[in-house]
Amino acid sequence: MRKRTLLLLAVLLLVGGLALHEDSRQTIRLWLGYLTQMITRETLHLPYSAPLPAEKWQAMSPAARLSDVRSRLLPRLKEDLAAKQLQLGQPAFIRIFKETRELELWLKDATNSWKLFRNYPIATFSGTLGPKTREGDMQAPEGFYTVTPKQLNPASSYHLSFNIGYPNAYDLAHQRTGSFIMVHGKTVSIGCFAMTDPLIEEIYLVVEAAVNNASAVPVHIFPFRMTEERMQKAHGSPHLEFWKNLRPAHAIFENDRRVPQITVENGVYQAR
Repeated sequence: MRKRTLLLLAVLLLVGGLALHEDSRQTIRLWLGYLTQMITRETLHLPYSAPLPAEKWQAMSPAARLSDVRSRLLPRLKEDLAAKQLQLGQPAFIRIFKETRELELWLKDATNSWKLFRNYPIATFSGTLGPKTREGDMQAPEGFYTVTPKQLNPASSYHLSFNIGYPNAYDLAHQRTGSFIMVHGKTVSIGCFAMTDPLIEEIYLVVEAAVNNASAVPVHIFPFRMTEERMQKAHGSPHLEFWKNLRPAHAIFENDRRVPQITVENGVYQAR
């Protein structure tokens, strides 16, 4: 019933948007994409007890929230990590693919090799394929970001969250604006990546352990998996040159299983 209601709203927005000027039509397209995600979103069932009800959770202090999450998740989480020869506190790396709504969480094992721990479905992100350029454009960003300890937010009104660090040096060089872009819980988002409450709890604990072990967590956000075939399909997009600039970092990890060092030189990403 809920999906039917969302679908009806999407149709009404689309029909109503036909009579509006371009800016309004763009807003309609953004909301239509958001509603489509809500209708089609997938769920990943993790082996933990359910999060506390929202009203009880919101009344808890950050320390109490983390204590609750650790008590419910850590025993089984450590087992699942150990099954892949991984453990909390190892360096972590996140890749996000907007087109397929995937968040990959990788950890570096004792042999210094990156292993995929889990691939999570993103519940929703706002906007379309392409970078975020200004405050209020409802776009989720694309590019290369970093999570440090100060960016963790256990007091989030979106269950738990961490800030990805937008705008970065590239964004600032291109006068892009916006702030407080998060990976967080719940299923609603304007510019962020919403993961649902159960998923953000596991992601948060792994990221927290990594950053608290003196290892910032890189977050690489791509529009899609940047294969040659998919890049060919992108010809004609106004974002093509930007996407070409993202592709070398994607290729380095795909080919070498190495997280590249990212710098910005003369307003261009350099991946080494």
